[in-house]
Amino acid sequence: MAQDAVAAFLAMLAAERGAAANTLSAYRRDLTGAGEVIGDLLRADKADLARLASAWADLAPASLARKSSALRQFYGFCVDEGLRDDDPSPALPRPKARRPLPRVLSHAEIAGLFALAETEAVATPEGARMLALLELLYGSGLRATELVSLPLLAVPRDAPFITITGKGGQQRMVPVGGRAQAALSQWLRARGGGGRFVFPSPRGGHLSRVRLFQLLRDLALRAGLDPEKVSPHVLRHAFATHLLEGGADLRVLQTLLGHADIATTQIYTHVDSARLVALVNARHPLGNVGSR
Repeated sequence: MAQDAVAAFLAMLAAERGAAANTLSAYRRDLTGAGEVIGDLLRADKADLARLASAWADLAPASLARKSSALRQFYGFCVDEGLRDDDPSPALPRPKARRPLPRVLSHAEIAGLFALAETEAVATPEGARMLALLELLYGSGLRATELVSLPLLAVPRDAPFITITGKGGQQRMVPVGGRAQAALSQWLRARGGGGRFVFPSPRGGHLSRVRLFQLLRDLALRAGLDPEKVSPHVLRHAFATHLLEGGADLRVLQTLLGHADIATTQIYTHVDSARLVALVNARHPLGNVGSR
C-alpha cells in the first residue's frame, strides 16, 4: 500500500538523514496531497504524475520545487527498496525558474566590513564580538542559528575546528582559520565567564538571530555599505561563492555548509562561466593540447 511505502520512506529520512520533525511533516503533506490528486502513488505512472502540473499550476516556484523533490526522492526510495520497477518522476513538473540567490558581496565589500570590524575590535568588547561573529559567518559559512547558539564546549582551545550541530541534529566539524581563531580568542577574553554560549545574551541564553541581523546591518552602515545588502545569509552565500571561485571542490563545500543533498550545494555554481572555462583549460589534461 502507498501509505506503508510513505511511512517507510519517512522512517528512512529520519533514521539515515536525520530529518527534523518539521521536514518529515512537510514531506508527508506533499506526498499525501499528491496522492489525493493522482491516486495510489505506488501505481502511478508518468501520465499520472504529469497531471500534477495543472493541479500545482498556481504554486510559487519554491513550493513546486519542494513538492516535486519530495516525490522524486520517494520514487527513488521505492525503486531502491524493490517496491517499484520503474521511476516515473521525470514526468513531474519543474519550476520555471529557481529562486535567485541573495546578492553576494564583492571581495572589496567584504574587505570594507572587515577593515572596520578589526578597527572597532581593538576599542570595545562589543567590537571584539562583532569581529568574531563576522569571521565565523564569512570565514566558516555558519548559518545564523548555528552561530548564535554555539556552545562554549564546541570551541576547543587548541584545535582549528569547531563542532556544529546543524539541521536535523546532524553534527559536522567546521575548520576555523587563523584569523577566526584569533578573533574568537580576543572575544572570549573580553567576554569573561558565565553562561554556556560563546555569544551570550545580557538577558540570559544566547544572542538572538534578530540581534545578529541588526548588528550586521549597523556595521554595514558604518562601513559605508548599503545595509539592505548585508545579512547573515548573504555572508554565508559569499563564503560559498568565493570558495568556489577559488577552485574549491563542490563535495567539500557540501560538507562545510552541512547540506544533506549535493543538489542544494549546486546552486552555488552560478559563479561566472569565464572562470570555469579558464579552470578547465588550466587543469584538464587536454586543456592546452592546442598550444603544444
